Amino acid sequence: MGIKDTVRKKSMELMGDPRVLKLMQNEQFMKAMMTVVQVPGKVNTFTEEQTERFASMMNLATSKELKDLKRQVKKLEGDVERLKKKLEEK
Repeated sequence: MGIKDTVRKKSMELMGDPRVLKLMQNEQFMKAMMTVVQVPGKVNTFTEEQTERFASMMNLATSKELKDLKRQVKKLEGDVERLKKKLEEK
């Protein structure tokens, strides 16, 4: 039995507990839980924004920009190969 199965089993046991059911009906608790669930996404977004801002200030390329440049280079290399083949055919 893995961790995922253990967590699933425990959560199902908790959902059957009347105290947990009462807590789940509390609007303030549910708002707090939703806030807690959103924290990792907000932290990730904030970190990405700050990384991009820092890279921009330091004139550094971000990983996204590097991927775009690599994609463009591959496309241009393909274009050059096609043009070479056209010239050889003539």
